[in-house]
Amino acid sequence: MISIELSNRQKKIIKIVQENEPITSEQIAKSLSVTRATLRPDLAILTMVGILDARPKVGYFYSGRSSVNIFAQEVKNMKVRDIMSIPIIVTEESSVYDGVVTLFLEDVGTIFVVSKGSLTGIVSRKDFLKSAMGGVDMNKVPVGMIMTRSPNIATVSPEDNALEAAIKIMDHEVDSLPVVEKIKENGQDIVKVIGRISKSNITKLFVELCKE
Repeated sequence: MISIELSNRQKKIIKIVQENEPITSEQIAKSLSVTRATLRPDLAILTMVGILDARPKVGYFYSGRSSVNIFAQEVKNMKVRDIMSIPIIVTEESSVYDGVVTLFLEDVGTIFVVSKGSLTGIVSRKDFLKSAMGGVDMNKVPVGMIMTRSPNIATVSPEDNALEAAIKIMDHEVDSLPVVEKIKENGQDIVKVIGRISKSNITKLFVELCKE
């Protein structure tokens, strides 16, 4: 599969051809207020990768064969920081009961756990259910006792792209991932949670791109 970085003009050309096919290069140039010579490299690229189809004495058609490439490109260009949500955080000392209440009040499937401002673990609906079934005293046992601890948790950076985040969510079979930044605070290395990327964020992105 060929993946290219389309310019804004190339995207405009595709749209013009889609709406007016068949259309000649002269007509495309007129729509964009440029010369045919200016368009030649763009038309050559779009034809070469199969987005447009050129027919002698007829004009250009939209083939659509590379529409998946365009979609994938848009997903790769979208950064996690652009689509992430506010993280739901508790401390290790919070009780399991408080964790359950937070989970339902915030309507999320996963809560991130921190200690002294640094990410130390994740606790999910499944973790809470296991503890309840195990007869744990939810008011006395801290979240830190039932969470999945770092480094056995997957994270993403705000500069990762949406596709990388989606792949991690699928590979680790989780409903969300913490978005983290590694910083120094009071001379110590801190893994600071700055966001949350979830299946819902990814689904919303895909729907918006499809509509566009």
